Amino acid sequence: MASVEFVTLEVADATAAKHFYTTALDMGTLVRLESSDAPTSGFRGFTMSLIVSQPANANAVIDAALAAGATSLQPAKKSLWGYGGVFQAPDGTVWTVASSSKKDSGPASREIDEVVLQLGAEDVGASKKFYTEHGFEVAKSYGKYVEFASPSSPIKLSLYKRKALAKVAGVDPGGTGSHRLLIGSDAGPFTDPDGYQWVAST
Repeated sequence: MASVEFVTLEVADATAAKHFYTTALDMGTLVRLESSDAPTSGFRGFTMSLIVSQPANANAVIDAALAAGATSLQPAKKSLWGYGGVFQAPDGTVWTVASSSKKDSGPASREIDEVVLQLGAEDVGASKKFYTEHGFEVAKSYGKYVEFASPSSPIKLSLYKRKALAKVAGVDPGGTGSHRLLIGSDAGPFTDPDGYQWVAST
């Protein structure tokens, strides 16, 4: 079964980006950085999602990101599904932080339970078929959303209709140019129907 081992964010200022990610999120080897001046504008078509255990942890992560220079896109709040918010890192990457719990059960921490890469797709059905042909196994699938099984994957993978993903993130769905994203996987290298570039993880 294929898995996602890391993501590489292509950034204009690698030094500044390294400072932000080390200070705010401390993602270790899951998030790598690479300098790039590839043209890009607007929504890049994907979000990184951090799953935490309680609202206090979501607040701690978001507050640390904002203090390090991120911009709030969706203030943290309760919703039907739980609690969470959205911010944009200084390099332009959109991050969502969410907890299925609406109540705190312990002291606040910045511990992250899961990391999910959500790829916006113009045709979710076609992308779903593409990924299953490249070794990914579907865990959940309904309408404009697909979640792939990843029992041993450091980063989970899901597909979302691009416009719907942008709406969740609180951004305009329009965007052109580079995704500024490389996805490291044992299934790579390849480029998917929406232009997301995958590279070999070894």
